[in-house]
Amino acid sequence: MVDLTQKPFYLNENQIRWVTDTINEMTIKEKLGQLFVLLKAEPGINEERIKKTLAEYNQGGHRWQGGSKTDAYKLNKLFQENSKYPLFIAANCDDGGIGVAPEGTFVATAAECGAGEGVENAYHLGYVSGREASAVGCNWMFNPVVDIYMNWRNTIVNTRSFGQDPEKVLENARAYIKGVKDANPNMACTAKHFPGDGVEELDQHLAMGVNSLSVSEWEKSFGYVYRTLIDEGLETIMVGHIALPEMTRKLCPGIEDKDIKPATLAKELLTDLLRDDMGFNGLVVTDATHMIGFAATSKRSDALPSAIMAGCDMILFANDIEEDISFLRNAYEDGRLTEERLHDALMRILGMKAHLGMDSEKRNYPSEDMIDIVGCSEHKKYAVQAADECITLVKDTRGYLPLDLSTGNRVFLVYVGSSPTTLGYKKDPVKQMIIDELTEAGFEVDVCPNYFELELDNGITPMNFIKMLNHEKREKFISQHDLALIVINVKGYAQENNVRVRWSINHSCELPWYNEEIPTIAVSLNYTNHLIDLPQVHTFINAYGARRENIKAVIEKMLGQSSFKGKADESVFCGRWDTRL
Repeated sequence: MVDLTQKPFYLNENQIRWVTDTINEMTIKEKLGQLFVLLKAEPGINEERIKKTLAEYNQGGHRWQGGSKTDAYKLNKLFQENSKYPLFIAANCDDGGIGVAPEGTFVATAAECGAGEGVENAYHLGYVSGREASAVGCNWMFNPVVDIYMNWRNTIVNTRSFGQDPEKVLENARAYIKGVKDANPNMACTAKHFPGDGVEELDQHLAMGVNSLSVSEWEKSFGYVYRTLIDEGLETIMVGHIALPEMTRKLCPGIEDKDIKPATLAKELLTDLLRDDMGFNGLVVTDATHMIGFAATSKRSDALPSAIMAGCDMILFANDIEEDISFLRNAYEDGRLTEERLHDALMRILGMKAHLGMDSEKRNYPSEDMIDIVGCSEHKKYAVQAADECITLVKDTRGYLPLDLSTGNRVFLVYVGSSPTTLGYKKDPVKQMIIDELTEAGFEVDVCPNYFELELDNGITPMNFIKMLNHEKREKFISQHDLALIVINVKGYAQENNVRVRWSINHSCELPWYNEEIPTIAVSLNYTNHLIDLPQVHTFINAYGARRENIKAVIEKMLGQSSFKGKADESVFCGRWDTRL
């Protein structure tokens, strides 16, 4: 059972009395409602509907999605003021305040921070995230990510991880947490995704993850990171839909493969390992329960109560909240979900709220003028600093850099964006940003056509296909261009397990047929592993962000106006010899 006098709660007698008195006055339906963090995803602010939902279900936490910083502030305030019990309001700030609202500050990705020297950029990332999330009423940070990037094929973790070295991940995670706490001491931080992602290549949105490390390998890596953070007072942990089979087999001798579950449903991982062995006394929340790694492993009527029974305290997102509460109530009434386990979860939930200063009527909601700091110029300076210190020259084996515009400034620009989805294709504003910055720097830019843009401009015609297949005479192409620049802005989420470079059409003129004709440089604005698809390119740069600050910094560094300071992990070479040439 939880001890609220100990870390990470440190509650006094009065606070503990508030926790127990609050729980004792709840109905069983209110108690079950406290176990949910619900997502508000529909557009607009429907005040009456929000009040009705809160009164009906008494959710324990809230996570909004979409809308401006002003809307986020008003919505979160509406939720907090109309909740019978103080409400967790969560933010997901992997890259900075951009996770709060569209106007928020992109500081850096975790991979960008990991490429820099020291941990100052990770501190700034946490500090800006904490300030901007607090400004719109948040009190629970779903960060830092402490996954370790062990498998270069894994793209769901790629830029979200501080790197492949457990020590580097730990140091940067500590700095992120310190930044958040310096911004707002009354905001809880969350390490995710226990027991650890990055070992394999699957995305838990699409399949159950499997961390295949041996017990000793896990203890030296993920176990080391989590145990250290727990010892240092980590407040909350988000559990991934990731199995840890070797640990499960150790803790459950003779278990059959068919009975191995993701950690969200595995009592041996959450209670026996995390609670009893590792000593974690804080709050445990599931990752989103609509993800297939959770949804496809058990019937939902069994999975939701099993997650609480296994040791999770809160469930992230509901399918149908009334139905989901009924699944928990059925388990409570038939004795599967015990009174003791339910009470323990509620003690941790209300205990964490008291720890964050929400055991009073004020509930620590900020004044509206605080939203002015979201996306402020002070915070954007940290993005400029991170870009300068972290952008990485992965290789330049032929010495193409630095460029000298006085000897040639004509660039053939090939822009490769993410593949269009069924939502329809729209022109990518990042492409125009790149053109503008190159032009501003003194380049003459010749843009290679993109098949999707041709379709958008002209409609689908056979001539579009012919145009994309057309290659000029080599002599003419060489006489008109001094440099080819391939800029890759590819990323993906919950649609495919591995996201790779995909040209806009087969055999198109975008493909690097020009690689040995003129100096060719490739720049990735997102994932760090694109050399697997462009091994023949002799100069490659990881920029870590599709933001103006990153693009401008890349161009300055290519021109020798600033040095490359970032350092690459071995993972960028994707385990191949030819990517190093």
